[in-house]
Amino acid sequence: MHVILGGTGHVGSAAAMALLRQGEDVTVVTRDESKAAWLVEQGAEAAVADVLDVEALREVLRRGKRAFLLNPPADPSTDTDAEERKTVGAIATALEGSGLEKVVAESTYGAQAGEGVGDLTVLYGLEQKLKAQAIPASINRAAYYMSNWDQALETARRDGVITSFFPADFELPMVAPQDLGEAAARRLLEPTDKTGTHYIEGPRRYSAADVAAAFSAALRKNVRVVTVPRQRWTETYEKLGFSKAAAESYTRMTGATLDKPAEPENPERGTTSLESYIAALVEGRPEDLLKGAA
Repeated sequence: MHVILGGTGHVGSAAAMALLRQGEDVTVVTRDESKAAWLVEQGAEAAVADVLDVEALREVLRRGKRAFLLNPPADPSTDTDAEERKTVGAIATALEGSGLEKVVAESTYGAQAGEGVGDLTVLYGLEQKLKAQAIPASINRAAYYMSNWDQALETARRDGVITSFFPADFELPMVAPQDLGEAAARRLLEPTDKTGTHYIEGPRRYSAADVAAAFSAALRKNVRVVTVPRQRWTETYEKLGFSKAAAESYTRMTGATLDKPAEPENPERGTTSLESYIAALVEGRPEDLLKGAA
């Protein structure tokens, strides 16, 4: 049995589906059982647990032999770094006495030591905690999620505009959730002694201009990029509902991504293009990609 934390999110559900397609038993962990209904229809089991409830989480982990660990994103209206460090700590503690034989964790390109740089430092902390405990652990460092552009659909459709914190021509390593799910499944099915850190990105790198072009093609209308000037990043995050602490953290994370992009030597490359991801999003069928239907 494979236990998937955050099993109803983009990457968690993709990992669950990748395993189910291979005939594996899967339990998805969620705080809202209704969100897992479609995965249960596909053959998964659902377990309701709050990641901060260490005892409840440990009991769920004991159902399986291997687990995929996703640290849940904090509400941006909170101090996201502080809240996400709490969940990292809870996950690490729940592993103690879980009886798992292997874990695979989702991290991020650019993960680095320090504090206050969003996921770059929070997930580095998760990596270090996993390396310090006894259960064999593999780390998948993920490129920028293509699903981060989901929120741009509304303005692209309504106004012909997407907003980017990066220059329109700045190329980022990006990856689709389904490719991250496939990578997680591969790691989970590998022998317990096969561990290490792996970098996962899509078939090529993309810019915000490429995102706009993909929306243009899918919507059959012109879509352009509006770039937020660097001096307005924090202000813009706050206008989007981020707390001051979260806005400052995301500003530092955005700056680190822009100023020192990760350049892994041999990343694993997924097969899902940005164009196919955006087309499925526009057509309202992203679940088709997760189910392997597109």
